[in-house]
Amino acid sequence: MKKTANTDGPVIIKKYANRRLYNTETSSYITLDHLAAMTREGRDFKVVDAKTEEDITHNVLTQIIMEEEARGQTLLPVNFLRQLIALYGDSMQAVVPGYLEASMDSFRRNQAQFKSAVEGAFANSPFAEIAKRNMAMFEAAAEAFKPGAPGAAVAPETSKDDEIAALKAQLASLQDKIDKLG
Repeated sequence: MKKTANTDGPVIIKKYANRRLYNTETSSYITLDHLAAMTREGRDFKVVDAKTEEDITHNVLTQIIMEEEARGQTLLPVNFLRQLIALYGDSMQAVVPGYLEASMDSFRRNQAQFKSAVEGAFANSPFAEIAKRNMAMFEAAAEAFKPGAPGAAVAPETSKDDEIAALKAQLASLQDKIDKLG
């Protein structure tokens, strides 16, 4: 995730001894939730200890993951965590970060390709409209379940009754086409 909204480099966040985080870009105090939102937006930032100027970004990102996991937003399976812990001190420890980063990059690319393939697979077919609606509903649901999402996802402009009626009409149309083929 290397996209940034600011091309002048990463936003500098200062962490003070009292655990407060200060965003030097906006000249305001922020929370870990703000940093999590910045991460989801692709904003590049660097967290430094206000007193020593030491880069503590890794520690803060790990803390964000721990808080997300504690809230019930579990993403990391217990078995994975055990395997990860077992790798500390192992001769392969130096290889693991690069491997995990490459795996996550690959996952993101596959996710984008899957979305593109689903959209392309249904183009110019009777299922195209249904596929578009399903994809929109899937994206809305995924957005609603993202931690830090601003409330519930925006409801579609049509009511559920309208959607059901439209789907029934499409199914009836498809059934007519099948009957004609048979």
